[in-house]
Amino acid sequence: MKRAIIVFTRIPKAGQTKTRMMPYLSGKQCKELHQCFLKDILNECRKVKADIFICYTGGTITKPRYFKQVGESLGERMVNAMKKVLDKGYNSCILIGTDIPELRASDLNKAFDKLTYSDLVFGPSVDGGYYLVGMNTLHKEVFNYMNLKEISQPITTIRTLHDMDTKYDLRGYRRRMREHPWMKKTHTGRYLTRNTKISIIVPIYNEEKTIEALQQQLIWLPCEIIFVDGGSTDKTLEKIWPEFHVISGVKGRAAQMNVGAIASSGDVLFFLHCDSELPPHALEQIREVMRDYEAGCFGIAFHSKNFFMWTCRVISNHRAKYRRLPFGDQGIFIDSDLFFMAGMFPEIPIMEDYQFSLKLKEWGVKFGMTRKRIYTSDRRFPKGTIPKLKVMWQMNRLRKDYREGVDIDKISAKYKDIR
Repeated sequence: MKRAIIVFTRIPKAGQTKTRMMPYLSGKQCKELHQCFLKDILNECRKVKADIFICYTGGTITKPRYFKQVGESLGERMVNAMKKVLDKGYNSCILIGTDIPELRASDLNKAFDKLTYSDLVFGPSVDGGYYLVGMNTLHKEVFNYMNLKEISQPITTIRTLHDMDTKYDLRGYRRRMREHPWMKKTHTGRYLTRNTKISIIVPIYNEEKTIEALQQQLIWLPCEIIFVDGGSTDKTLEKIWPEFHVISGVKGRAAQMNVGAIASSGDVLFFLHCDSELPPHALEQIREVMRDYEAGCFGIAFHSKNFFMWTCRVISNHRAKYRRLPFGDQGIFIDSDLFFMAGMFPEIPIMEDYQFSLKLKEWGVKFGMTRKRIYTSDRRFPKGTIPKLKVMWQMNRLRKDYREGVDIDKISAKYKDIR
């Protein structure tokens, strides 16, 4: 029994393919992503006992089983492609698009199986259209419709899949990738991991002593960076380089971070304190974690050699990794959709990071942790062992008070604001 698969595609060219994803992706990235789709789909097609034809537009290719699309409308071009292949004597033929990288060989085999007792099979897409049509004899009429609900004659279907047309579709792919490990190994999965867009959001208030050092770290990072000022009265704003985007907001770390998040465009939001020191390849480490998790953080470290600062580091990292309660100075990063779904940071004067982590924990969100640590300033801790212990005890006591429902303003009043 002769079977054929037609891969219906455009030749990937920058600025001419997957254009609905622009400007979220550049023209070059759209081309590269389309190439990844093609590689993954062809890999699955080759696992099926069927001849593969490539029906293309956008150039000229002189290879066996490659032929150009002919016709004015999309439906007419698909009719002509199907007729051309069926006329070669094939008993059954399947036509597929190239924006369905989750297609598996099992889907194609299922479609061919259904064609043994039905003359028409479709692969529905989530948006109401279809990514696959298969037939034993030509049915011109079905190509007049791009929505399955408009087709009146009896049809059989295989499983529903997602089209990849917009940036929101890509975000959905990343979410499903966390649930299905095989997707991480595909060309598409690896490409989307490497190109996950990260927005760094830095709340600032009177940070003239730290802003220069942070900018020297961030200037080399190829991502969106947003400083959100809370009304600084020192020289912080004067010292911010013109390369960076600055937003003015009301004072309050939670409110500032929320304002930055609303203005951001990244798939992942990375909330960074101004006195932090990032490890090498920080963005790559975030992407590595976000491939498997919806949220994450860095392990924390201090430059101090003091034994109790080392103890603080160990306790903080254990709390974040095993109790799933990271704090803001560990550099929390999170899927942007999840962040807004969670209602953003609660705009309270203190403990906003703690409350946010508690909420995510209640939802069952697991935090991943990077392999390298972020260094944070120990400026909140005074010199000397005993004074350090007193501050650590006080911080622990404040968290206990918060859990027990003590008024947040009373807790805030006890919290010394060192800048």
